[in-house]
Amino acid sequence: MTGQTLNDERTVKYSVARRFIIKLGIIAHGYGPSAARLENYLNQVTEALGYGGHFHSTRSQIIYSFWKDDKMDQILHMEMVEKGSFNMAKLARVGEVVEAVVDGGISLDDAYDILNEIEGLPNPWGVGAKAVSFLFIGVGFSGLMSGNIMDIFVSGVLALIVYINVFFAEKYGGRMYELLPFTSAYIVGFLAALFKIWLPDINTFVNIIAAIIIMIPGFTVSAGIVEIVSNHVVSGSANLIAGVIYLLKQFFGAWFGLATIGLLFSGNPVPAVASESLGLWLFLPLLFIGLGIAYQSLMRDFPWVMLCCLVSYIGVTFGNTFEIQYLGTLIGAIVANIFANLWARKTNRPTSIVLVPAITVMVSGSVGFQGLLIAATGESSRGLNQFMQLFIVALVISAGLLIANTIVRPKVTL
Repeated sequence: MTGQTLNDERTVKYSVARRFIIKLGIIAHGYGPSAARLENYLNQVTEALGYGGHFHSTRSQIIYSFWKDDKMDQILHMEMVEKGSFNMAKLARVGEVVEAVVDGGISLDDAYDILNEIEGLPNPWGVGAKAVSFLFIGVGFSGLMSGNIMDIFVSGVLALIVYINVFFAEKYGGRMYELLPFTSAYIVGFLAALFKIWLPDINTFVNIIAAIIIMIPGFTVSAGIVEIVSNHVVSGSANLIAGVIYLLKQFFGAWFGLATIGLLFSGNPVPAVASESLGLWLFLPLLFIGLGIAYQSLMRDFPWVMLCCLVSYIGVTFGNTFEIQYLGTLIGAIVANIFANLWARKTNRPTSIVLVPAITVMVSGSVGFQGLLIAATGESSRGLNQFMQLFIVALVISAGLLIANTIVRPKVTL
């Protein structure tokens, strides 16, 4: 009788553990980790609870497989999911809950309830702060690309307008959200061309890219290539294709916006910041702070996010001094991932918290977007060549991440 009772208790615990793991996968998937990270993490948690499991994650679904003692006797579960946006605050809280479960600090039932609560938690950075983040990113990126004060001002204004579009798209969803990449780029292209009539010295390339840089899917494309190389072909291909399609929507939006005014980049390019000693250290912090807020980083993680972004930028700058194409990007990706892996080991927190903003600094997507805009002006050969650099830069970033994981083995985190 006692043996039967113990077996029943183990069966109940098995059921509760499966329920917790399924919920964990659904929630974590929505906050931005790659397929490889999510699968490895779910594996580790399942083993820590005393059971076996295999998991397969793609952009649109997660397949779970569980077993107790006999691997041939498995329970399968498939969940359809949607790819959410990065939310480092909630991702960090999910990691804390899992650590508490593994350490025996809370029960699985309590942990399940906490996961539900995390879904409903407000973001640490509200509407006003998010608007400021778009402003800082637009101004910061424009400042690093150009020394023209009017470019910086126009980029900041356009970035705020983009956020207004994002706010209403997220609020009302549906078709409005689906059209977000096109409509936001169209409005920016339209207004940039309009401003060009009144302010001939501004650079429309700088204005458009700086205004929508936070939405350009450079990280998605790079993550897709990393997953393909890591033998997660289905998930990687889906991310790569989704990133390219999103980029094309943005391009057509900006192109139609420019065409509406009837002006296609007639202004001369504006040189970069004239005084690096002032401009660089003024605009870099704005860009880093904006990225931290945009990704909803917690205040306790904010200094580390900024430091990892700085490490990445220094790596890129150092590599570029050798005047070898793409070396700066490679070194930047390596040092950023090494820093993130060491930080995750030390703090026991998800690597993505500091790594994603740092990789965003290298923005491979902006290269492809600018290439498409150049091609639209009639310089097809030059534009398509620059568009292809999108994939080269993404491959270089992927290589850097893989090299860094070989140098410093990553802790299994989200």
